Amino acid sequence: MAKKDKEKRQVIYSTNPDFNYSYGVPQQESTPPPSAQNLRVWLDKKQRGGKVVTLITGFVGSEADIKQLASELKTLCGVGGAAKNNEIMIQGDHRDKAMAHLQKKGYGAKKAGG
Repeated sequence: MAKKDKEKRQVIYSTNPDFNYSYGVPQQESTPPPSAQNLRVWLDKKQRGGKVVTLITGFVGSEADIKQLASELKTLCGVGGAAKNNEIMIQGDHRDKAMAHLQKKGYGAKKAGG
């Protein structure tokens, strides 16, 4: 069902005379401090045409905060990338730079994978 359809949905009948249907307003997810984050830094090339990316997973927080962190890492490494689904993808093998930057900012970060 599309998002617009959910917003237009109305209660047709209720046995409760004091029933007041309220739409759930999505709450902005608050970002915990960096020391409470447990990030994993992977080297990945699955489904990328053989190209290698540095993948940072485990981020908990708002979209704006993950995009800000991704922007810092992309600028530091001088490459492109993306931030979506609470993952940061950075083009190329930049695990060491990413690890150093994350630990300097106070994040709990570990290398993961083989």
